Amino acid sequence: MTKNHPSLRKTVSTADLYSEPPPVPRHASLSRAFTTTAPHRPRNPFAHAQSYPAQRLARLQADPREQPTDGFARRPASIQESGHQHNHRHNIAAPYSSNLIEINDEYDEPREQQSPPPVPPKIPEIPAFEKEEVREKEGPEKYTKPFTDFMTANPTVFHAVDAVAKDLEKAGYKKLSERDDWELEQGGKYYVDRNGSSLIAFSIGDGYVAGNGAAIVAGHIDALTAKLKPVSNLRTKAGYVQLGVAPYAGGLNETWWDRDLGIGGRVLVKENGKIATKLVKLDWPIARIPTLAPHFGAAAQGPFNKETQMVPIVGLDNSEFRSSSKTDEGEFKTSVLGGEGTFAATQPARLVKAISEELGVRDYSSIVNWELELFDVQPAQLGGLGKEFIFAGRIDDKLCSWAAVQALLNTSPIDSSQIKIVALFDDEEVGSLLRQGARGNFLPTIVERIVDSFATKAVRSLVSRTYANSFLVSSDVIHAVNPNFLNAYLENHSPRLNIGPAVSADPNAHMTTDAVSTAILQRCVDKDVGTRKQDPKLQVFQIRNDSRSGGTVGPMLSAATGIRAIDCGIPQLSMHSIRAMTGSLDPGLGVFAFQSFLERFESVDAEFKV
Repeated sequence: MTKNHPSLRKTVSTADLYSEPPPVPRHASLSRAFTTTAPHRPRNPFAHAQSYPAQRLARLQADPREQPTDGFARRPASIQESGHQHNHRHNIAAPYSSNLIEINDEYDEPREQQSPPPVPPKIPEIPAFEKEEVREKEGPEKYTKPFTDFMTANPTVFHAVDAVAKDLEKAGYKKLSERDDWELEQGGKYYVDRNGSSLIAFSIGDGYVAGNGAAIVAGHIDALTAKLKPVSNLRTKAGYVQLGVAPYAGGLNETWWDRDLGIGGRVLVKENGKIATKLVKLDWPIARIPTLAPHFGAAAQGPFNKETQMVPIVGLDNSEFRSSSKTDEGEFKTSVLGGEGTFAATQPARLVKAISEELGVRDYSSIVNWELELFDVQPAQLGGLGKEFIFAGRIDDKLCSWAAVQALLNTSPIDSSQIKIVALFDDEEVGSLLRQGARGNFLPTIVERIVDSFATKAVRSLVSRTYANSFLVSSDVIHAVNPNFLNAYLENHSPRLNIGPAVSADPNAHMTTDAVSTAILQRCVDKDVGTRKQDPKLQVFQIRNDSRSGGTVGPMLSAATGIRAIDCGIPQLSMHSIRAMTGSLDPGLGVFAFQSFLERFESVDAEFKV
């Protein structure tokens, strides 16, 4: 759509310029009469551009007195003889109006007709119209593929944090180290990671002063898995090479049977006298935990021992087949890679070789240590008849973590007097007790250092004010309603997929949600209703009285700092399974909701300030 120039009251179109105009009424300033017997027909000087020969032939046949010209009518004799010097003016587009574009109607002497017909005269330059930019409303489907790509490419917590850091740096966020002095600026964007498995990113409003509040979205980025034991090399049993692993949180549950498992994580390598951290991912099926066929009866029905009956198989070694030295438990073989006493010697030799080849390490003894875990190698993908679902591993809770980061990337510190923070913690699934967990001092120290950078008086008082002026959205995945177990849900507290995040409540303080925090978040989301193709609708979840709610990072962060908080997460099915599902629009709807909070909290909070 075009926008009319302010000086024009009527649009002049190309069709008008190239159309034959109707007879023009006499202008009021021309009081004399035309005395010539030949009819005077002022014409559009550009009318001959269309069907030029046919139009000229028709006019000559109808009126032989009309002389063929290059498009301008000959001046009538009476006007030539009168001696008046009036300029006769007419419109490019008829009928005549003083508000339309006009040109001087100066007539030239007739010239011989050109053959072929001349090129149409150059159209007078008209002031360029200012085009209105028509922006299509953003839809949640925009985020579907980026999320599935992220999930497939980053199976471990270390890969996920590293990928988030790279996205932040592309958007202009500067990496800070807790070990260095910080020089922060208004309008600046920064991030800090701890242990390579947790991360806090923040932007400082260009109008920020110490003591102002912060809009915070916090969640966890770790997921249920099985981690390699410090010594993962095991005795060969019946020709099978197995791997020593331990469940992290609820890993190695019944959903881990018969899955194609890869291995990934971080490896510490000594290079040039320094210890470097390298990420590794062997994303082809390496390990598998096989079930026992049901034909064996009770032995195949369980319960099963995770230490002895859920040990992954990673290879074959039949070198001792029918050997007289074979024992019932097989032979424990110590690796010779890297030499005696090295870390590599405590791990399966073939695994050490595979990891070294992937990283380009030639000296096995240079591998100082590693933290590796198993993961389902099946990629994240769309499912359902209309591709309305996402099937993926580790959705809990890389889903909310990814959505929160995307929301932060969509915001700007311009015209803001607050801090916007996204905090992604490790170890939530096992209690958050470590330094990279939410119970640690990671978030409080980051906030304190930000305040300290801008403080001109007592920092302790300003930090307390900051917490009081802040708000936390504790974001962890929520139980979507399962149609096969409707009796496990409260009727009015059953979140659906592809609708929007759900506020989670619990009267026993496992969640931070209350009436005030719910009203604040709802107001933030409501302020952006209609600005997107699909608005996220906040749902609500509360578990039945005869069940127990899970936990989040919300209560521990809110209790430690005094920050007002709410628990609100994206719904998913198959929670704590090795393979879960969510709605294909849910990542985008989560981005929308979190972005509305980060951008709107400052103005909404003013409504609640007494």
